[in-house]
Amino acid sequence: MTEVPALTGHDLIADYVKRLDGSPGVYRMLDAQSRVLYVGKARNLKARVSNYARPSGHSGRIARMISETASMMFLTTRTETEALLLEQNLIKQLKPRYNVLLRDDKSFPNILVSRTHGFPQIKKHRGAKTEKGSYYGPFASAGAVNRTLNQLQRVFLLRNCTDSQFESRTRACLLYQIKRCSGPCVGLISEADYAASVADAERFLSGKSTALQESLKTEMQSASDAMEFEKAAALRDRIRALTAVQTVQGINPRTVTEADIVALHMEGGQACVQVFFIRAGQNWGNKDYYPRVGADIDAPEVLEAFLGQFYDEGREPPRLILLSHGLENEEWVADAVSERAGRRVELAVPQRGEKAELIEGAARNAREALARRMSESATQTKLLEGVAEAFGLESAPRRIEVYDNSHIQGTDAVGAMIVAGPEGFLKSQYRKFNIKGTDLTPGDDFGMMKEVLSRRFARLMKEDPDREHGHWPDLLLIDGGAGQVSAVAEIMAEMGVEDVAMVGVAKGVDRDHGKEEFHRMGERPFALQRNDPVLYFIQRLRDEAHRFAIGTHRAKRAKSVAATPLDEVPGVGAGRKRALLQHFGSAKAVSRAGLADLKAVPGISDSLAETIYDFFHAKG
Repeated sequence: MTEVPALTGHDLIADYVKRLDGSPGVYRMLDAQSRVLYVGKARNLKARVSNYARPSGHSGRIARMISETASMMFLTTRTETEALLLEQNLIKQLKPRYNVLLRDDKSFPNILVSRTHGFPQIKKHRGAKTEKGSYYGPFASAGAVNRTLNQLQRVFLLRNCTDSQFESRTRACLLYQIKRCSGPCVGLISEADYAASVADAERFLSGKSTALQESLKTEMQSASDAMEFEKAAALRDRIRALTAVQTVQGINPRTVTEADIVALHMEGGQACVQVFFIRAGQNWGNKDYYPRVGADIDAPEVLEAFLGQFYDEGREPPRLILLSHGLENEEWVADAVSERAGRRVELAVPQRGEKAELIEGAARNAREALARRMSESATQTKLLEGVAEAFGLESAPRRIEVYDNSHIQGTDAVGAMIVAGPEGFLKSQYRKFNIKGTDLTPGDDFGMMKEVLSRRFARLMKEDPDREHGHWPDLLLIDGGAGQVSAVAEIMAEMGVEDVAMVGVAKGVDRDHGKEEFHRMGERPFALQRNDPVLYFIQRLRDEAHRFAIGTHRAKRAKSVAATPLDEVPGVGAGRKRALLQHFGSAKAVSRAGLADLKAVPGISDSLAETIYDFFHAKG
């Protein structure tokens, strides 16, 4: 019996079309290994998918995708908006090869005015808004938040210390001395006056800075008339600082109080999307994104995909989004973004006036940022090609992983991994490893490296066995010489990973920076010329790995130094720990306290006092 060949490409898609109806929904195109090639949405599944059944008239990218399609999956939805939301969720989850992908999905920071204390703390906040207080944002970056916080401290003298630091203070800190805090921790300002400063800061963050200045001027004049010259001088200094803040805020729009400015520039098969955040009539920073695109994708498709992935559950859109290009499905996208926001969101492509000027400025930033990136990418590509030539690799590595360890006589040991590629350092891909091995002798670098690499590649083989997602390295750089390289090669062989290139970087004669020796399995060590750009590149990689390892180790060590036996007591959290330390003065005093003394501590119940007493006396 002759076996009928399986349908693929146009024929396969045409066969699916026969069984589809006009419902809205989402479709997936899969290759012969069932890997998702593309996720798409449709108002009418039958009409949309039938376009792929045509044998001609497609761009090169779509034609390749169709030729690789071996099966399809379909999911109908009740509405078109549901289809768009589902499509973007699947794209973020599956990362299909032929979709436009947004590579940066970090949440944005906010400023939080906490409401858990009589003297509210003002601080940076990122993530879910679970803490009680007022949130202002989003800001484009941590740097934008820090600049604004510094300005607020200078103008309104609000504290940024934690509640535990506040409670333990016996004298004013340096911030008070340099006039960045009003010293509420030691009673240098009343609760009512501090609350007034907090209210002023919130008025500023809400865009009411002009009214705030007028109010301060009136208050200053009243103080002066009453011959309260010290108070008048303090108010004068606050007005001056507030004026300086507004001067350095950047160009703030006059007619737009709340909007995101989204501008796209495409060139040479690459794209840059520049997003400016306008909140409370102020420019709260901008951020550039580089979505993965192809040479034959048009601007409306890129922007539509960007908006769908950018405004996910963790990013609340403003009431107005200004765009540099129109969308094919503008109403559809607006409905989806509005549904996520829980209120109406307007999309607009301004043609004149201040809004058009804002878009023009964002587009200029996008164009210049992409030009810089393309220039840096060309330089990085040359360096990676040089690495391939120096180490005898078949092609330039797309992903280099560099490993290092850090410890002090074996204590608080950590392993660190940094990642670099054509786009430079990929900091979102960095990983730290707390060394867990109990059988390691202090300072056993071989043992630590074995644990780190075993954990790293065990996870890779579990999460990406087919090496589809670009998370497997093309080159490993190990800090060490022949011994380290031999040990790592043995580890990799045990795990069945023998096709990843590996190089050991060892300090040369007299451990001189610039005389590094490079070690590869089965080959003699060699060095590069002192002025070789590849040598500088390798040094930068190794130094970055060392910096990251040292920083990780210091953080772990600081945490262990700050730890107390109270951390191990069941039922004792941060608040009760603080109450105990304030009452007794030290963890040792708590451990020696009698049951009656423990019961006398505010916030410590009788049953918890018994638990604490039993914990320490059982140990003795």
